[in-house]
Amino acid sequence: MNFTDLFIRKPVVATVVSALILVLGLRSIFNLPVNQYPKTEHAVVTVSTSYYGADSGTVGGFITQPLESSIAQAQGIDYLSSTSVNGNSTIVATLRLNYSANKALTEITTQVNAVKNQLPPAAQQPVITVQMSDNTDAMYMGFYSEVLPTNNITDYLSRVVKPRLDSIPGVQTAEILGARNFALRAWLDPVRMAAHGVTATDVSKAIQNNNVLSALGSTKGQMVTVDLLAATDLHTVEEFRKLAVRQSGGAIVRLEDVATVNLGADDYSFNVSFDGRQSVFLGIKVAPEANILEVAKRVREAFPEIQSQLPAGLTGQIVYDATHFINTSIEEVIKTLVEALLIVTVVIFLFLGTFRAVAVPVIAMPLSLVGTFAVMLALGYTINLLTLLALVLGIGLVVDDAIIVVENADRHMREGKSPLEAAILAARELGGPILAMTVVLVAVYVPIGFQGGLTGSLFTEFAFTLAGAVAVSAVVALTLSPMMCAKFFRAGQDSNRFVRFIDGQFEWFHGHYLRLLRSVLATSAVPAVMGVLILLATGFLFVTSKSELAPQEDQGFILASITGPPNSTVQQMQTYADQVYGSAKAYPEYQAMFQFTNAGSAFAGLILKPWDQRSRSGETVQQAFQGDCAGIAGAQVATFQPPSLPGASGLPVQFVIKTTEPFERLDEVSKAVLNKARASGMFYFVDTDLKIDKPQSTVVLNRDMVTSLGLTQQDVGGALTDALGGNYVNYFAIGGRSYRVIPQVLQVDRLNSDQVLDFHLRTGDGALFPASTVATLKDSVAPQAIRRFQQLNSATISGVYGPNFSQEQVLDFFRKALRDSAPSGYQADYSGVSRQYMQEAGGFVITLGFAVIIVFLALAAQFNSLRDPLIILVSVPMALFGALIFINLGLASLNIYTQVGLVTLMGLISKHGILIVQFANELQASGRSRLEAIAEASAIRLRPILMTTAAMVLGVFPLVIAGGAGAAGRRAMGLVIFTGLSIGTVFTLFVVPAFYNLFASRRRSEG
Repeated sequence: MNFTDLFIRKPVVATVVSALILVLGLRSIFNLPVNQYPKTEHAVVTVSTSYYGADSGTVGGFITQPLESSIAQAQGIDYLSSTSVNGNSTIVATLRLNYSANKALTEITTQVNAVKNQLPPAAQQPVITVQMSDNTDAMYMGFYSEVLPTNNITDYLSRVVKPRLDSIPGVQTAEILGARNFALRAWLDPVRMAAHGVTATDVSKAIQNNNVLSALGSTKGQMVTVDLLAATDLHTVEEFRKLAVRQSGGAIVRLEDVATVNLGADDYSFNVSFDGRQSVFLGIKVAPEANILEVAKRVREAFPEIQSQLPAGLTGQIVYDATHFINTSIEEVIKTLVEALLIVTVVIFLFLGTFRAVAVPVIAMPLSLVGTFAVMLALGYTINLLTLLALVLGIGLVVDDAIIVVENADRHMREGKSPLEAAILAARELGGPILAMTVVLVAVYVPIGFQGGLTGSLFTEFAFTLAGAVAVSAVVALTLSPMMCAKFFRAGQDSNRFVRFIDGQFEWFHGHYLRLLRSVLATSAVPAVMGVLILLATGFLFVTSKSELAPQEDQGFILASITGPPNSTVQQMQTYADQVYGSAKAYPEYQAMFQFTNAGSAFAGLILKPWDQRSRSGETVQQAFQGDCAGIAGAQVATFQPPSLPGASGLPVQFVIKTTEPFERLDEVSKAVLNKARASGMFYFVDTDLKIDKPQSTVVLNRDMVTSLGLTQQDVGGALTDALGGNYVNYFAIGGRSYRVIPQVLQVDRLNSDQVLDFHLRTGDGALFPASTVATLKDSVAPQAIRRFQQLNSATISGVYGPNFSQEQVLDFFRKALRDSAPSGYQADYSGVSRQYMQEAGGFVITLGFAVIIVFLALAAQFNSLRDPLIILVSVPMALFGALIFINLGLASLNIYTQVGLVTLMGLISKHGILIVQFANELQASGRSRLEAIAEASAIRLRPILMTTAAMVLGVFPLVIAGGAGAAGRRAMGLVIFTGLSIGTVFTLFVVPAFYNLFASRRRSEG
């Protein structure tokens, strides 16, 4: 007795197997976590060091260089980049994909500690943080008030809201953006200081010496101990005003005599706004190992309580939530899944015409899909966009097995067999092909599972989810489906008018196909040559198709990077930011906007209305936004959408030029490449981050004069730093928290460089003199920032390219432009999305080749032949050719989705060849000639091939027409499956029989 006979003759056993699959699957659904993508870890470690008053060159040479040289020795770093600007050094170590962030943090901390003693004494301690590589936080909350100043808002958020959010599991940190912490500001008046004989250094030393913490200890009596405190520190603004700075002629000069003392903020160098209102933001950074959906849910649940406790006059709201896009995308995929189930059900009915026949695949489909969840749980997967997409494609796959069983049983009943006999024969005949198709489809996805990089990390779960669905489907097809055929089918069930109509149409089509096939087989060399030509054409189409990492997803979120003149202030940048806000607010798609404004640059995020409330796509709005912002005089604005895949940030193109040559020469090369890019017409926006145009004045000291006055270079430099640097001297306490004390000259006394020479210094014998006595000014220009990439001087050219160009074309253009513009000693490198693309480039060809080898070996083992697998695989280039035609026409690009779709297509189209070749071999073994066997096998298998193709093609049609959140990737993969399988099936029905007739082994009758 055949294995499948057991389940037909013992229906309870078949029912128990299916019930077990159902129960395990349903239980698994509720235990599977939900996420946007399969878990990947893209972390960056940032090392920030402040050196108040230092120029970018000093910061770069004395802080950035020793730190990055040491950090580079840590393991797990993909690339190292650094930025040195006035007063600050930032080093960013971008880790390799899925490298442990905690391990890297430990190693980098060790390396930083090893060189701390090499840093200047006046530099602050390096601050080391680790976070996900996305620049945009998972959530933003805006807090604003018409009555409370921003330092009060910041203090409340620091004391109450931030600790509450930081305590939520999965929150890496709730960072305050636009924070203006309380600070004791002593605004020095140079005129009043000169009148009282006081210098900025005198003020700093007075604060340092008279605002100190003293720990006295305690008394120790026989029975009693008393703690002793010393009131040597200051606590109120009034106490600071009365601080004695100097004694002159018997009179005490107090701080209020030479400065305006008030409780202000520690930093006035930026603005943060929401919908045009000055605000303070809280950004939620999710821990690298946390689930963003779960974290965001916990934050949303906690926020109403936070809102209810806000002080009167303070308003807070969640202004941006990245999980809105994720949840909407998942909902869209689930909707597509339901649509595909309904469409496939209708297709099956139209082919079979009876509800009894339809019932078998309709039950098998959801059972197989539910059973797949058990496989996902066993493998440790999550419900995410890609595993759900796998289930959408899986509908067409899992229904195939049930369809061919039903169709074969129905064929035997038409030949006069009883339902039981028909079911037994159908299952026996199809046991081998179903097993072969299952092995092939599973084998197709094995190479994806073993592929490294971003593709492997993202699509491993996709691949093995589909493989799991196919395996479960095979179990159902060999156990439940034959049993249902035996129990549900009835003699004469095909006698109604609709069935007769369908059968009549198919018989007509079957006759025409058989006649056409016989004429093709009479000249088998012609279709064989055509197959070779299509193979060559497939290669040509592949190399000429546009290539990119991933299609741009409409995430309902557009970013804008605003760059102003090199010497622009926060106030000037705010005028540009206001114009950007005005342009955005006029769009009907506008929902909200937040902005961060600094001296020289600004950043904005435009949040669009939900997808069902707007008619224009994110790309269309972005292009309009870019056009409007281009008209803002004095500023350069780049608008772009966030990257579609995790692990990158910034503009779509980031081409890095690095060299050991000085920045002046690098500037010439980068400008030459930039000019070529601007002249190419490929970009909406393109610019370089290397700009040697920032005005700078150097205070040149007369060293002999300084010495003759009894001073040192340190005395003069320190005095000017005390007046201008804005560094804090020490701290004071309010309400149990410490805040900085910052003396600095008034803004009106540092409007231009010449005023520096009017500041007074003190000679060694105590007399005052203006700085102009020992100093002059020398004007020059310097880089706005000193940037290094992989420890080399670098310039990054970033841009947003037009829709008629691909990532591959743009990067090829830059590489050629660099070769044409630069002498030897300059190298190309990549950052952001461009780096991801370059790391993934070329991997698909290897994966496809590996998949072909695996499938060939699997088929060779199944058929015990080396010829039959080659004949079956002839259909693969036919399907690839059909898909690549439409990719080449510009309806899609070669990207991470379409490439996986092409691999999937190889498994789908191979199923047709397996059905034909398997049956032809059996007919040859029963005595037919090779020509008769392949002609009869192709004709008999025509109906199940057409049914499975229609089910798969129409099942993915909702993907082809998908819209809304996350639709671009689904649409690209759907197009590949839809077009490739449709065209490939047409070719397969003629080319595979022709190759079989020419090259198949002759099999003798075993009788």
